[in-house]
Amino acid sequence: MSVDNFIHVFAGTFILISLALGVQASPIFHSANWLWFTAFVGANLLQFGFTGFCPLGMILKKVGVKESCATAR
Repeated sequence: MSVDNFIHVFAGTFILISLALGVQASPIFHSANWLWFTAFVGANLLQFGFTGFCPLGMILKKVGVKESCATAR
């Protein structure tokens, strides 16, 4: 898996988990404050689209995850 793939998997997983914990209709509802985490992940994805800066991407590169051709800079 490349850095891009890991970022998509992490973001999607965290969004789904935080929605499950933050939406009252969910069987595992905990608190509506989990929706702030969903907003944080979305804002991070938005700023990455404009700036190309992703903290998770930097961490994954340092631990040796290969880059895809599209993200190599």
